[in-house]
Amino acid sequence: MNTTEIRQQINQHLDRLSSDRLQLVAEFLAYLADKESEEATQELLDIPGFIESFERGKKDIAEGRVANWRTIRTDV
Repeated sequence: MNTTEIRQQINQHLDRLSSDRLQLVAEFLAYLADKESEEATQELLDIPGFIESFERGKKDIAEGRVANWRTIRTDV
């Protein structure tokens, strides 16, 4: 089942729910979205040296040490 079909199936079920149940679904979806975001963040934090590299990158940007991506990638 592809994403579009899944969304259609979810919408069909949502159309039959009461307001109270819709609120519960909304809260559960928010929980799932937060959980997924936290997992993605943790995945980045688990990369050795990521935080240091990220901080260096922010400093480089703030100090104007950046390159135009078009000069680096001409194939996009």
